[in-house]
Amino acid sequence: MTRGGIRGAAPLALALVLLVGGCSGSSGTEEPWSPPGTTDAAPSPEQEEDPANPADPADPANAELPPLPERFTGQTLDWSECPAPSPLQGAGRPPGDPWRCASLTVPLDYAEPEGETIDLALIRAPATERDERIGSLVFNFGGPGGSGVASLPRSAERYAELGERFDLVSFDPRGVGESAGVVCRDDEAIDAAAQDATGPPRTPEEEREFLAANRDYAIACTERNGELLGQVGTVNAARDLDLLRQVLGEERLHYFGVSYGTKLGAVYAHLFPDRVGRTVLDAVVDPTRDQVERLLLQTEGFQLALDNYLEDCGRAPDCPVGGAGAEGNAALVELFEAARDEPLPTESGRRLTQDLAVTGVLASLYSRASWDYLTEALREAREEGRGDLLLRAAEQYNGRDAEGRYRNLSSANTAVNCADFASRPTLETVHEQVDTFVDASPVFGEHLVWGLLSCVNWPVNGERDQPSVEAEGAGPILLLATTGDPATPRIGAERMRHALGPGVGVLLTYEGEGHGAFSGGDPCVTAAVAAHLLDGDPPGDGTVCS
Repeated sequence: MTRGGIRGAAPLALALVLLVGGCSGSSGTEEPWSPPGTTDAAPSPEQEEDPANPADPADPANAELPPLPERFTGQTLDWSECPAPSPLQGAGRPPGDPWRCASLTVPLDYAEPEGETIDLALIRAPATERDERIGSLVFNFGGPGGSGVASLPRSAERYAELGERFDLVSFDPRGVGESAGVVCRDDEAIDAAAQDATGPPRTPEEEREFLAANRDYAIACTERNGELLGQVGTVNAARDLDLLRQVLGEERLHYFGVSYGTKLGAVYAHLFPDRVGRTVLDAVVDPTRDQVERLLLQTEGFQLALDNYLEDCGRAPDCPVGGAGAEGNAALVELFEAARDEPLPTESGRRLTQDLAVTGVLASLYSRASWDYLTEALREAREEGRGDLLLRAAEQYNGRDAEGRYRNLSSANTAVNCADFASRPTLETVHEQVDTFVDASPVFGEHLVWGLLSCVNWPVNGERDQPSVEAEGAGPILLLATTGDPATPRIGAERMRHALGPGVGVLLTYEGEGHGAFSGGDPCVTAAVAAHLLDGDPPGDGTVCS
């Protein structure tokens, strides 16, 4: 799905495909969006027993490949002063000391290592306690589509203790940012489509327009990116990780993955179990479900986060949407419907459409620290009839900067997910599922269900929806789950632990709010992560931090 810019409901549909992959991105993850402040709904569903994914010889993850020539394995990284992040990465100021940047050359197609190559953008800060250095700790912050080169320096303070004994390293995965970044449309076209979007289709004519715009988007992506679209899947990204490990001079990959980065880390563990070092997977993606089941689980997760927010808001006498339960849900539906009929004005001249209003609310549910901001945004919208604050949240989530430039987060997200997933839900699937999604979330269900169509016209697809993650011999891998995580509900971490195989996954549950446990700064969580990464001493499986 396209993340911003298809008529009908496309901008939101695309935005939510990002979440299907495990988000941002951004998720931090490639952190989707957060106002100034800090971060943090409810009990998780009961664990279902699911079989681990068996090794499938037809899966490209298990394909035998020719050895890489020395021009890849013997390359030397030229670490030098970092430029400012590009618009595709998220723009901003150069990170300065101690950060240094380099590029890693990788095969475009690992099956043809003598063919075309691409360069991956890298960033690194050396360990501050050099005499106690463990090695390199490589980060992926999610999406898929988030720039690690831009994200790591911005969030480095939370990893300061780890940076004493690890070189902190991150990268733009293939297809992302400055690593042959996938771009499907220019900024003006994305802006125009976001402003034209009216909400989910409700008539046959609107459905036809939606599907036609979806097709046109896929055609534009194909014309602009060609064979790159077939080479940006997670299996190739995992192979890039192993080449990076080798070029960094590490015997094992020490790794910290967030959101989609947990899927990447688990696929790496499947491919190279004997090379897995100290690993943390936070906000864990469920590896056992197809696209419909994954998006439905996320829809339930966002409704749960919304219910928790509404309960908190309702404790104040001036909550702009009333409070918990049916009253708060109805107030939000009323707001969204009003924006569908008449988008709210903003100081920028851009209008808060229904899709952007929904995205602004969803973005604000990623972190408990955003709840006060969301309250003010809803008060502004309902009492003043203006959409400035919700638009700000939506546009930061969508990767739009103050100059109207977009990161390639949406395009890369679509490209990676569609290269990974085999199934292709159809319009009939949406019709069959819409009531189930609305039952799961009376506020978001009608909007999110259209995210099922993001890959329907895509030129390439994967071999299966469920990644191969069985990793006998690897471990221990520390899995972090948050009970109130809206984008990657806790049950996904339980299923990942089962799918990794006996003795590999160690699950720690944080009883709190937000997408990701470590970023919230809970002392119990940070101590467990530090003990695992710095001392090789993981917590007991089933540990709970509250």
